[in-house]
Amino acid sequence: MSIEYKTRTQVVAEVIRQKILSGEIKGGTPLRQAALAEELNVSRIPVREALLQLEAEGLVEFEAHKGATATKLSAGQVCELFELRAMLEADLLRRAIPRLTAQDLADAESLRQQMASAYQQQDSSGSWSVLNTQFHLTLYRAAGRPLSLELVQQLLTTADRYIRVHLLLAGGVQKADPEHSELLRFCREGNADAACELLRQHILGAADEVKNIVASLQQAG
Repeated sequence: MSIEYKTRTQVVAEVIRQKILSGEIKGGTPLRQAALAEELNVSRIPVREALLQLEAEGLVEFEAHKGATATKLSAGQVCELFELRAMLEADLLRRAIPRLTAQDLADAESLRQQMASAYQQQDSSGSWSVLNTQFHLTLYRAAGRPLSLELVQQLLTTADRYIRVHLLLAGGVQKADPEHSELLRFCREGNADAACELLRQHILGAADEVKNIVASLQQAG
């Protein structure tokens, strides 16, 4: 029974995801559970579970008194968010590298391994996204710049839905894990120039791929 239920939820999620990405369901459109359940000939339970899964992917938002709506993705916001991230995070990393301890590096490696494991599990985008944030912040804390670190945390929170879109729809993890490994290697070696350049490419490369997804959505709409 549980296998059948999970499969039904996955099928519902795939149908709704495709409708959003194709532009058939436009950003800001309410997603009525009863109507979707009737259209897809299922009960409301798998629809609810599917919408929660799509919320984790950044494609659906839940608002008080409004329920679920399709997320409005903005290419302009992607550019600004990720460019700010690249600038601030590279500066923090450069300042942090000479001060990173063996424990800091061990903690970052542990988080990298947890991310790799999380991706093997179904519906892992939520846990992966949290671990990804923790991984980056672990490398930046040694900079001793609490205000900059707080700004980066806010930017990561705002960028979270785009990070999840990149993870699930642009193959982000396949690129992120080897890049994270190489980033840690540069940090261990104290090679700040190489580490910061890789970090900038890591962030801005993800932004380009997310912008392509958003552009496809807008053209379809």
